[in-house]
Amino acid sequence: MSQFTHAFNTQYQNLVEQFATRPRAAAATTTTVALSLSLLWVITDFNAWKSFGTGGTPPTWAGYWRMTKIRFNRLLLFGKDNLTDPTPLSTSGPAYLDAGEIEPREGDRPKLMSRTMPQRQVPYAKGTVDAGVEERTLKLIPSLAAKYPDLLELRPSKTEGGSTDAIYAKESLATLNDKAKGGGMLGTEIAHAHPREGSLHVWLTQRDARTVVEKGYGERFPLVFIDKGWTMVYAPRTQKEVDVVELIIKAGIANIAGVEV
Repeated sequence: MSQFTHAFNTQYQNLVEQFATRPRAAAATTTTVALSLSLLWVITDFNAWKSFGTGGTPPTWAGYWRMTKIRFNRLLLFGKDNLTDPTPLSTSGPAYLDAGEIEPREGDRPKLMSRTMPQRQVPYAKGTVDAGVEERTLKLIPSLAAKYPDLLELRPSKTEGGSTDAIYAKESLATLNDKAKGGGMLGTEIAHAHPREGSLHVWLTQRDARTVVEKGYGERFPLVFIDKGWTMVYAPRTQKEVDVVELIIKAGIANIAGVEV
């Protein structure tokens, strides 16, 4: 009887040890898999961040973590702030766009990259952008600078860390917008395009920014300490949409340079 009891106790103890160690092993495996997937996501996200432009931040791990903190802080503090909602933008003040003459943008809004900064859209699928649109869009900035040399100058974008060209209003202009004086965050920068996917940023009046958002051609900028008129404009898909984008840039010129063109 004692031998039977001893054998039973031994087998019972073995079972207890198996059940005790399996959860620990399973937990360790789960943790390892989770860490591996997280690391893979971070590396993929870091490479995508660099490839689409870093918004003027050094393309290093330190720069990436800085932008990632902004991203998470925005999710925590402004998670419900829909940037396609125009209501935070004023309906009063100057306007250089005729909202009645701008038809709403057709189709859904483009998807944006899943990070706060830099503000970028996901490139359109191949075959969905008309021939010549991308080339014409990228030429808008330098061509307008060349057309109005008394008002504008072309130089590397301060807000993009010099990675693309921008049009600036000349600081000597008597008509220069007061907001552009004094070397603030935006300085006298009016607009720049993002060569990787064709979107733009343009400094508009709040009324014009509201029109752009309401008509579906863009959305608000995510950082609250930047002037509310600083607007993301979606990459155009048709020549007709390029026409609208050109009007938007000209509205930005009127806003900052103080002269309608």
